Order: sequence, then C-alpha cells, then structure tokens
Amino acid sequence: MSKFWSPEVRELTPYVPGEQPRQRLVKLNTNENPYPPAPGVERALREFPAAHLRRYPDPESWALREALAREHGVDVDQVFVGNGSDEVLALAFQAFFRQSRPLLMPAISYSFYPVYCRLYDISYRTLALDDHWQVPLDALSADSGGVVFANPNAPTGHGHPRSAIARLLEQVSERVVLVDEAYVDFGGESAVPLIDIHPNLLVVGTFSKSRSLAGLRLGYAFGSRELIEGLERVKDSFNSYPIDSLASAAGIAALADRGHFEACRERVIATRERTRRRLDELGFEVLPSQTNFLLARHHDLDAGELFGGLRERGILVRHFNSEALRDFLRISIGTDDEMDSLIEALEAICR
Repeated sequence: MSKFWSPEVRELTPYVPGEQPRQRLVKLNTNENPYPPAPGVERALREFPAAHLRRYPDPESWALREALAREHGVDVDQVFVGNGSDEVLALAFQAFFRQSRPLLMPAISYSFYPVYCRLYDISYRTLALDDHWQVPLDALSADSGGVVFANPNAPTGHGHPRSAIARLLEQVSERVVLVDEAYVDFGGESAVPLIDIHPNLLVVGTFSKSRSLAGLRLGYAFGSRELIEGLERVKDSFNSYPIDSLASAAGIAALADRGHFEACRERVIATRERTRRRLDELGFEVLPSQTNFLLARHHDLDAGELFGGLRERGILVRHFNSEALRDFLRISIGTDDEMDSLIEALEAICR
C-alpha cells in the first residue's frame, strides 16, 4: 500500500471484472453479446465527421435521451444517460443511498453494489436468496435507506415479473427502489412502465448486452423527474460530459434498428435453452435463466477443476471464488458454434 493513498482508499476492495484475455480463446466469461451491433452503428461511426471532435459533446445528451424516450415510451425528462450503467449506478448510489438507515440488497447479486457502498461510506444489509436461488422481494420491503437489486438477477439469472415489483413498490414508497435491468431483454419483464405510478422507482439499463455495444460504454436510467434531477446534480458535480459525441451517434443508430435487436436477442435465447438442455444431459444442475448466461454446477465434478480444464481447451468461463458460488460456473451465451465447442470440451472433461 502506498503512503500517498487516502485512508479510505487503503480500505477499499475493488470490483474485479471478468478477464479480457490477450490470447485467442472462446470467450464466455463476461456476458458480452456474441453478435455485432446493428449495421447502422458501423455506418454512423464511419460517417461521423471527425471535425466535430474538436467540440465538447452536448452535456445533456439530448438526442440520445430522445431516442431512448421514444424506444421506451417515456418523456425525455424521465431519461438519464451515463458512461456505462456502472457509472449510472455509481451516481445513483451517491445521489440516493447515503442515508442514516442501511441500504438493502440481495446477498448474491451484482458484486459492484457493495463496492459502491464502501466507496461512498454507505451502510448496507444483505438478504439471502430463497431456496430457489431467487431474490426475496417481500423481504426487501423491510425498513431501510433504500433498495437495490438486479432483475433478472446476476449471476443467478432469475427474474421477477413486473407485477411482483409493483407489489414491492406499494410497500416501499418513502425510499428509492433501484431496479438494475442490464439483462432484461433476454426474457425478463421491464419495470419501466411503473415509473409514472411510483416516483421512487429508478430503472437502470445498458447498451452493453442486448445492443452489443459493451466497447462504447453507454448506460441509462428511467425515473421520475425528481430522481433524474438528483442524478444530474451529482453528474454535473463530477463530469458534465460523460457521453462523447461518437458514442451518442452509435447509440442512436443501435436504437433505430428494432429488427436487428429482436433477431439477435431471439438467437441468444434459443441458444441458451439449447445449451441448458445439453448441460443437463451432462449431469449439471442449471438454474433457470432470463439472461444471456447460465449458472451451472456439476453433480460430481469440482467447478474449479472444470474451469481449469475448459481453459486448457481454449474456453474461458467465469468461476467466482466465493463461498456461496464456488461450486458454480457462469457461462455466457455465445454463438451456436462456440457453445458446441463448450459442450464438446465438457464431454471430454467429464469422461
């Protein structure tokens, strides 16, 4: 540890992202979309006038917010955008959850949530998943300084229907409920239609998964005007220009091609279900998933050894070194050919 670090920095345990390998591997570890973005994205990037880069981008990202508002049927002043959903989440934690009472979150969920809490000195309390590896929504209605959960949940894959989230919101009206919908397009049901009914609901999303733009870093949030204004106050105290002009143009182009979006998500869902059945035949317990990944454990074989065996065969998946998840592998859904390679490698290891 450096003597130059602030005391708070010495105490941090940073989030560890999935490995980005330098050698050629079948990469099934970071839940990226296996298919390229909409053709209009490449055209927008190719035709973007380089001379425009000498100017600062629009600090309000108005054109991108308008496109998101049209796509999701909300008003533009109910939309916030940021440099990836991770930044949007970080700003939301700062804006809404620095309260005298602890923040409530599932014990198994996106591991960045407790990192933000430690960074911003937010007290928090975790609640165990139920016997079916599902987020216990009823328990999240307990007294707190706010609620955050991913729906569908990561890394377990289960999603609650909108009606269940509506019931939670009816019980929790005096504090912010943040629903992280990074994976909702792969089989979940979005809570966005509830924002007009519940002014304390903030729904966060991303272009990284279903829109195939993980390399550009675009995230967004939908909520009441008072919540969006809270995010804007924090954003403008930190970075007034989080969305660059090039990323904004690509995001607008991605939203314009609904047909490409639907075709890609349907292919991912079909491949996910095909892979789930094949893993089941190999002796895996596979949790039901409404995402672009599967969480699976073998009935007899150690997950760490499976992880190592797959890597030796050129396939990278995610193994979490935690007590609750050490028996599991999280497997991102790739193309059919990539998933065939995974199954063939697992067949060889299991033999």
